[in-house]
Amino acid sequence: MSDPFFFGYGSLVNRATHDFPRAAPARVRGWARMWKRTKLRQVAFLTAVEAPGVEIDGLIAAVPNADWAALDLREHAYHRLPVKEISHALGALPEIQIYRTKPENDTDASTEHPILLSYLDTVIQGYLREFGTAGAHAFFATTSGWDTSVLDDRDAPVYPRAQVLSASERAFVDERLVEIGVRRVQSI
Repeated sequence: MSDPFFFGYGSLVNRATHDFPRAAPARVRGWARMWKRTKLRQVAFLTAVEAPGVEIDGLIAAVPNADWAALDLREHAYHRLPVKEISHALGALPEIQIYRTKPENDTDASTEHPILLSYLDTVIQGYLREFGTAGAHAFFATTSGWDTSVLDDRDAPVYPRAQVLSASERAFVDERLVEIGVRRVQSI
């Protein structure tokens, strides 16, 4: 039996956050990324949302023996759904899944749900390594929901798989946040 694969579009793009095998860059069609407010926590989730005709880059990797338990636990706030249109260099694969937040947990924009800077740093480090500067710029351009603030937890990361960024990686993230006008806060 061939192993199924997942398509990661956030922290799973950063290979330092997992050890899933046979990882490769990929592009999915029919999905977009957005920052989502949910009832589950006070900070925003990055999620995929169905979006006909839209394409986003990410990373695929195998789930050995179809043992989804560890990944499903990591992505507990998400539904796992099949991907129909995807391009990558690994040839034919039997199954590719993507995670999307559970709609029943969504909430409106009446309450601030900041983006964790430690999470965003980890995501962008992955995009810089996999897709270069152009790919990291594309992440910002193809992700919606920037109408919230960023919680600056860089010195004391809240995100459990936070990575240490180089000075140039930190500067890249900081410059993009200024460009798109995202407000940084020190607490919720």
